[in-house]
Amino acid sequence: MLAVGSAVSTTLTAAEPLPATERPLIELRDVVKEFPVQSSGLFRRSRERVQAVSGISLDIRRGETLALVGETGCGKSTLARCLVRLHDVTSGSIRFDGHEIASASTRAMQPFRRRMQMIFQDPYGSLNPRRRVGAMIGDPFTIHEGVAGDALLERVREMMTLVGLNPEHYNRFPGDFSGGQRQRVGIARALALRPELVVCDEPVSALDVSIQAQILNLLMDLQGELRLTYLFISHDLSVVRHVSDRVAVMYLGCLVEIAPVTQLFAASQHPYTRALLSSVPVPRIERAPACEEIILLGDPPSPMAPPSGCRFHPRCPRAQARCQAEVPVMRALRDQDAEHLVACHFPLAEGETMTSSGGRRA
Repeated sequence: MLAVGSAVSTTLTAAEPLPATERPLIELRDVVKEFPVQSSGLFRRSRERVQAVSGISLDIRRGETLALVGETGCGKSTLARCLVRLHDVTSGSIRFDGHEIASASTRAMQPFRRRMQMIFQDPYGSLNPRRRVGAMIGDPFTIHEGVAGDALLERVREMMTLVGLNPEHYNRFPGDFSGGQRQRVGIARALALRPELVVCDEPVSALDVSIQAQILNLLMDLQGELRLTYLFISHDLSVVRHVSDRVAVMYLGCLVEIAPVTQLFAASQHPYTRALLSSVPVPRIERAPACEEIILLGDPPSPMAPPSGCRFHPRCPRAQARCQAEVPVMRALRDQDAEHLVACHFPLAEGETMTSSGGRRA
């Protein structure tokens, strides 16, 4: 099963349902999320809307780590929050294990809440400083399973041991822990009910570099032990390369490229992806010609008034007239690379390099 864009979504809706073992855990189809803009005028009401997510179609397979990357403000976290229903979508479909949840009521969502959880970016802001960590880790057991007393304490201690915390510290407050330890508390709370899907919203970006590797290794070990599926959001492409199986690249609310991680880093086809990869710090003596830094001119357009056609065309060094008039569809360029999908009218060929000023060179 391939993850594809909305332009080829008709190839994904089979007449007969797929077996559960072959069906993706998550299926997003044409997901749109808009936020109304609050007017500052006293006697007027603004009708403008921010298009945070615009028609995204994507699959997440069981047991994989799908990384979601892009510039700040491109809609990564909004998409993740829509997926776990922290935001209601404006339109589109979200299917979890074959069940439609985009329009499900609060009561209908209850069985799915325990099957999907989220690890937040800031371990300082995601924990209540006035509550003891044992109480916060124990909340899922109390709310969903009614566990209390000594049984609850035992479950909490088990989770703390699982994530590498001293189980005797369950009675401490978050302020008594370091940043890395607080993130372990957040991981323990998210995994308490053994969910199938975990959304990791930049789980290490707020941590010291010396601690990041420990948390990443913990997440990877837990994935193998508990058979977890990760949606991993990150700005750090070096981290993405280390932890992910596939990568989806977002720009201004849209997906522009999806590929297996090794293929994306070795032969990206979208100009925006190539520019992102060129920004990864590499010693110049080790930098290949295809990885020379690409400088994109200008700033991303406003999500309240996105450009016509390809949303990247105002900053793209390869843009032509067609890019301004026609929205590119997500497609595979080569049959042998059917999992590598790109939404671009003039994608980069294998081995082709790109310069900041545009054009091609050998």
